[in-house]
Amino acid sequence: MKSFKMLVKIVLLFMILIFLLIGYAFKIEPAMTVIHSYDLNEVKGESVKVVQISDIQVSESYTIEELNSLVEKVNKLSPNIIVFTGDLFENFSAFQPTKEVTGSLSKLKATFGKYAIWGNRDYGGGAVRIYEDVLTNSGFTLLKNNGVNVTVSNGKKLFMGGVDDALFGNPDIERMLMKKENDCDYEIVLMHEPDMADLLKDTSVDFLLAGHSHGGQVQLPFIKTVSTALAEKYNHGFYTINKSNGMQLYVNTGIGTSRIPVRFMVPPEISVFNINL
Repeated sequence: MKSFKMLVKIVLLFMILIFLLIGYAFKIEPAMTVIHSYDLNEVKGESVKVVQISDIQVSESYTIEELNSLVEKVNKLSPNIIVFTGDLFENFSAFQPTKEVTGSLSKLKATFGKYAIWGNRDYGGGAVRIYEDVLTNSGFTLLKNNGVNVTVSNGKKLFMGGVDDALFGNPDIERMLMKKENDCDYEIVLMHEPDMADLLKDTSVDFLLAGHSHGGQVQLPFIKTVSTALAEKYNHGFYTINKSNGMQLYVNTGIGTSRIPVRFMVPPEISVFNINL
């Protein structure tokens, strides 16, 4: 009898733990935005702070209030450059606070500019009709197989390039790289899908920034993380794409959620890169 009561207690405790973990995954972790900061090219001189956000995916689960909070967090970092690597709305056809999103993003401040690219969800659900206007009206330079050469405060030149979405757009790496001036000191390229990185392996680009994967959103022990198209090889964090020239890729795990508003062991992320030039 005692052993049966003990078994019942263990089962009840296990069920309570499961419910607590589910509540955490749906209600707590999706709101626990973390900031990851890295120093790159450390042997050089003056530092340029690049802040990356990705996959905001505004929806009924990720509200304008949360977006406003994200903007405040980014601005407190005093970025020199802000980059957004795609997927602004989760499903624009179902949730369309265009004016509010534009107003919120316009409050982001960066010394040397704000740059964005297209993600797959920026084409879907009718978002293709408004995405460019929202970003440009918010003060972003939208890079679609395009690039700009940015002169920073110490006179060094930074190339900021961006390729179109690989799933629903028409990426053209060669066209983008034609915008790069020959005397650039450092080259950054933005792409939404991280597995596209291998296509730039033999270029002179120093650093690639991507999103799309959400890091799988849920990581469970002993279970393979769920992957998505063109984010199977590179899922989250740093990867060396070319050892000979030091080219690196960083995959941001995103801010919002996709399909199911849940995160477990993969909190929303703001990534900060202090790049010395």
